[in-house]
Amino acid sequence: MAGAVANNMDSMRSALEEFISRANDVIEMKLVRSKEDIEDSTRSFAPEFTHQIFGENETVFGYRGLKVQLYFSAARLTPYLTYTFEEKVNPKKFDGVQADPILKPIVEKLEITPMDNLDRFVASLDEDVGFQPMGDLLHSYSNTDEAHGATRHFEIYKCNVMTPGFKEFHSHLQTFLWWFVDASSYIDFDDERWMYYTIFERYPHDGTKRYSTVGYSTVYRYYAYPDKIRPRISQVLILPPFQRQGHGAQFLETMYADFRKDTEVLDITVEDPSDDFVRLRDFIDCRACAQLPSFAPENLPKGLCDAMEKEALEKLKLNKKQVRKIYEILRLKSTDYSNTEHAKAYRLDVKKRLNIPFQKQKADYEKLKKVLKPEELTAAEEGTSLEERHQTLEKWFQLLLEDYRKVLDRLSMSD
Repeated sequence: MAGAVANNMDSMRSALEEFISRANDVIEMKLVRSKEDIEDSTRSFAPEFTHQIFGENETVFGYRGLKVQLYFSAARLTPYLTYTFEEKVNPKKFDGVQADPILKPIVEKLEITPMDNLDRFVASLDEDVGFQPMGDLLHSYSNTDEAHGATRHFEIYKCNVMTPGFKEFHSHLQTFLWWFVDASSYIDFDDERWMYYTIFERYPHDGTKRYSTVGYSTVYRYYAYPDKIRPRISQVLILPPFQRQGHGAQFLETMYADFRKDTEVLDITVEDPSDDFVRLRDFIDCRACAQLPSFAPENLPKGLCDAMEKEALEKLKLNKKQVRKIYEILRLKSTDYSNTEHAKAYRLDVKKRLNIPFQKQKADYEKLKKVLKPEELTAAEEGTSLEERHQTLEKWFQLLLEDYRKVLDRLSMSD
């Protein structure tokens, strides 16, 4: 009897597994420019993250052959949301097991009301015809579409909370964060310290000028004592159809240029950057610092100096922590690793910085010796042996070299 029950449970579990879908695989997103794009699968892209909407497992239960379409008009970002499936789990067959809701968690998280009628959505595309990006045009540039041999044109704009029409547009634009930025959250749009930068593609269509949204960034202007501003780049997103095309570098350099001409700005910071953004930032900063006299190759082996920090701050608005990192990358570039002495000098210079936390730990330990009992002191000593410290420093150093060489590879390709 028990065996029969177990077999039935296994059979039910196996049957229910067929109704589990990976959310990242079943959600199809598009930036729609024309009616023809609706059926064009090459326009489709998938979300990178869905756990912020469908839970840590990023799964949806209750449907076989599930497909979710989340489309946006390319310019105004008018949303359209629907879903289809081949079969839905029957609660009568599976002890009352219910299918997960599909649209409700998406709508609640995105905080917008999408269209659910395809004909209405297609009709709304006409509203994109007269769309003009909001804010001040900071920079325009062109690149070549290698796949089609065509020249494409792009524009970067700056907005704030007072920019007419931008609040509604931003309410749609920010919804992409949930799908492409891990641990994202909406910002307080009414806070006047927020600044917004947007990228659009400008393209011709039926004799008119049209736009498609490419990406955006948010920047918070923090106060820096006594009378300066410290802008912190918070969120940066280039949408999937435009990634790996050089827009990130154009975008960051344009924001940098805007910060550097502002006499109120002390230096530039970044909040919780992704690994990709860290490498982009390092690439841009290395390229800029390499043009400064204090960073000349003959100066780098002498070590980081006040002149480097001062020039990078005054001319590029880079803070000390970032300057130190850029110095290490550029010194690695100029270091002849076939020369044992040069390689050793570089390694010791970097490890001296990496050892700072251990030096602090050592100082704290000396203080503890004066107040802790012997048995308590033994517990505090764990993980602080000289051998363990050397192993940790070497591990950190090798990881840094790996990241630094990725930046140098990109620099060599841009030369």
